[in-house]
Amino acid sequence: MSNENTPVISFVAKSGSGKTTLLEKVIARLKAENYRIAVIKHDAHQFDIDIPGKDTWRMAQAGADIVAISSPAKVAVIEKVLEEKQLDDVINMISEVDLILTEGFKLSGKPAIEVFRSAVGQTLLCEPDRLIALASDIEWNIGVPCYHIDDAAGVAGEVIKYIKSFPRA
Repeated sequence: MSNENTPVISFVAKSGSGKTTLLEKVIARLKAENYRIAVIKHDAHQFDIDIPGKDTWRMAQAGADIVAISSPAKVAVIEKVLEEKQLDDVINMISEVDLILTEGFKLSGKPAIEVFRSAVGQTLLCEPDRLIALASDIEWNIGVPCYHIDDAAGVAGEVIKYIKSFPRA
């Protein structure tokens, strides 16, 4: 399956709204329905997934620009980049999934599920025409399905509807 035919949904929220918690629960529900899922997490800061002293870390420290590690259960590729890759470039690195979820790409323009917590902000990040659904601790009447912030089943249901409505090749 090419990524042109793979639905992408961004989970967006202001920091501290609970998007990671909701996303974890939605992923678990989608996995229970046998969907194969990729998640792309945006990090505005430096991050390192390599463990100091391990072979892959040592190879990167020696100057390798790309280090990959493969086992029967996992594969990881760590690539040094000169500038942050665009979301679509990262999406194109992923294959063989039914859905790509992103977390934290507020400005991506991708269809989104916004997580809103009134203690964290007063306005939505997204225009309603970009939203598949809204998960909130207060009621909204903006013309899109609105679920309680803890209703992972309802949000997962909207994701499944979106997957099933997505044009396939």
